[in-house]
Formats: sequence, structure tokens, C-alpha cells
Amino acid sequence: MIIWLNGAFGAGKTQTAFELHSRIPNSFVFDPEEIGFLLHKITPSAINESDFQDNRLWREFTYQSLQYLAETFEGIVIVPMTLVNLAYYDQIVGTLHRQSFPIHHFTLCASRETILRRLCRRGDGVNSWAASQLDRCLNSLSNEIFAIHLDTENKSIELVAEEIAKYIGFNLNPPKWHPALRPLQRIIVQISHIRF
Repeated sequence: MIIWLNGAFGAGKTQTAFELHSRIPNSFVFDPEEIGFLLHKITPSAINESDFQDNRLWREFTYQSLQYLAETFEGIVIVPMTLVNLAYYDQIVGTLHRQSFPIHHFTLCASRETILRRLCRRGDGVNSWAASQLDRCLNSLSNEIFAIHLDTENKSIELVAEEIAKYIGFNLNPPKWHPALRPLQRIIVQISHIRF
């Protein structure tokens, strides 16, 4: 089974992915962003797209990687990735659906103000690349094609993860971290995903 977590940058995809991962035995977080970084490293800069999703190899590798995992990994694959282009969504998520791979797609939503606040809290200012993409992401992701939409406004990561599990129909293990240590868990995940 594949769980794709979509949403604007700052919507909480990565934190939610790792919350799910910590509470689902035999799960794996697959980050297609790593494919984008690899392509930037192994192809000439003259042909690199400014947005790696525009590179057809990224879309093909992402799809084929997920197809491979769906066929060979007997667990749950969690994919935290913003994907707002309808054609790209269809090429990856749509094709997996059409080929009858079990994939559940969720879009994490919050107000523009909340997402900007979250971006600032993680170190991305209002002039960052992520913030500059916010309106484009919010407009595109409001499309019903990107349902199921989950409102994350004023909700804990734990609650969002539990709502996702409820939609899919399985129970999560209890949180591994004591409530007093959960902020530390969030910081660890955030630091491990800082891009240099």
C-alpha cells in the first residue's frame, strides 16, 4: 500500500509521514525529492530544469520506484511530496491507480496564514522559494482531483496521522515518544530534512 501525502510546502507532509512511519510497523518513507537532487547532480546543468518535477526522468523514476516498491515491499510506503501539476499527478498517482496498485492520496490543507507561519518557524522566510509557491499550490490543490483534503488547522501531527489511518481503515500503534519529548522528535525530523 502507498500513502501519498500532498500539500503546499509547509503543510506538514514530512512531519506527518514520519509520525505515520513511527506508528506503522513495516513502513517506509519514500522521498521523491531525493530523485530530483540526484538528477541535478548527474545531469549537465545546461539541461537541468529549475523545478525538477518538470524533468520527465523525475516523473518516470518516481513512478517506476513506487511501482517496484508496490510489487516487492510487503509493507506500507509513505510518500511526502507536493505535486500540484495535474498532468504530473496523473502520470504518477493516476497511473498507479489505473494499474490497480493500492494507493491512498491525501492533501494536507491549512490557511495561507498558518502555512506561512509554519514556513517561518522552520526557517523559510516569507521571501523563500517555498513561500513564493504558496498561492500556486493552494489554488491547484483545492481541485477535487487532489481529494481527500484533510484540514490540519490547529491539529496536532498525531491527530492528522490518526485521521489518515481512519480513512484507510487501520489502527496506528501508540506514539513512541512521550508527549514531553514530541517537540524534540519534530526538531530531529526537521533538521534531518534541511537541504544544503
